[in-house]
Amino acid sequence: MIDTGDIRKGSTFEQDGRLLKVVDFSHNKQGRGSAQLRMTLRDLRTGSLTQQTVMAGTKFSSIRLERSHVQFLYRDADGFHFMDTESFDQIMLNEETVGEAARFLKDNDVIDLLTHEDEPIDIELPTSVVLTITQTDPGFKGDTATGGTKPATLESGLTVNVPLFLSEGDQVKVDTRTGDYIERV
Repeated sequence: MIDTGDIRKGSTFEQDGRLLKVVDFSHNKQGRGSAQLRMTLRDLRTGSLTQQTVMAGTKFSSIRLERSHVQFLYRDADGFHFMDTESFDQIMLNEETVGEAARFLKDNDVIDLLTHEDEPIDIELPTSVVLTITQTDPGFKGDTATGGTKPATLESGLTVNVPLFLSEGDQVKVDTRTGDYIERV
C-alpha cells in the first residue's frame, strides 16, 4: 500500500482497476480540517489526464512494474518502435503511452520500458539527454555565456532557450523533467 505521504512524481498505483501515474501533486493544508493532496494523474492504458483530490492518510494499492532496457528504433504513423536489448524483440507503443517523452527521443537511444503483467505501459527517460541543435539564429562576436538567450530547435523537434554563443550543430544537454537547457556538451 502507498500512503499519501509516499506520493512523488512518477509514483504508480492502481485505483478502481486503472493504472495511474502521478504527473504532478501538491499538499494543501487549510487552517481548519485535515490536509489534502491534489494530484494530476495519467491513466497508463489510455493516456488521459485527470485531477484528483484526496484527504491525507488515504492509501492506494501499489503495483509491481518490471523494468527492461529497450532501444528506440524509429517512429512512423502507427507509433514508436523499440527493440529489447536482451531478447531483440520489437515492441510498438502508441503516442498516448509515450506521451511527453517523445520530445526527447532520438534514434538508437536506450531507455527503460516499464511493463505490468507483460503489458508495456510506460517508458522512463534518463534525467538528461544530449541533443544536437538543428536550427537557431547565428551567434555574433561578443555574445557571451552570461548574456541573454535565444530559441533553438533540437533534432527531436524540441525548442529550448540556449545561450547566445551556441550555433547550429552544437550538442546540448537537456533536462527531461523540465525541458530546460543544462549545458553545452
